[in-house]
Amino acid sequence: MTNIVVAFSKLDDGKSIKNILMRSGFQVVAVCTTASQVLNTCSDWEYGIVVSGFRFADMMYEEMRDCLPSAVEMLLISSPDRWSRPVPRGILCLPMPLKVRDLVNTLEMMVQAQMEKKRRRKSQPRKRNEEDKILIEKAKAILMERNNMTESEAHRYIQKCSMDSGTNMVETAQMVLSLM
Repeated sequence: MTNIVVAFSKLDDGKSIKNILMRSGFQVVAVCTTASQVLNTCSDWEYGIVVSGFRFADMMYEEMRDCLPSAVEMLLISSPDRWSRPVPRGILCLPMPLKVRDLVNTLEMMVQAQMEKKRRRKSQPRKRNEEDKILIEKAKAILMERNNMTESEAHRYIQKCSMDSGTNMVETAQMVLSLM
């Protein structure tokens, strides 16, 4: 489930939005009344959504958006005359007065989009750092030298052993090096 923070300068407004979201099946992590509280809550999030008002005691919505992690999106609820044109990246806007159906549908769309981003990110191959690449290359070199394998055969051997043992290629390369 996607992390959601509700942020309005008036606590009662935040609690009202939170109750609407909770009744609609969303998980609200926190209700905040200042931008600093939002930033502290979201600081280590990989993904998330901030449902926000226009102005806080410590900053405006645009400043808060600039300080949020890049994968955290914002849903601004405000009168349309307060939105900057064009609306900054990572911000969707809903006009006041707010219709519950519009809020729920927009949030569902945002959650689905974030879940799709997560899915695509997980399906991408993991990037190896230089140390890991060197370790795998050393293991391949040993296999090539001792077992008369080509580089592609040694690579395939490490891959297969990795899949068979349920470990990643770096751990398998470490095992090859420790055995040899």
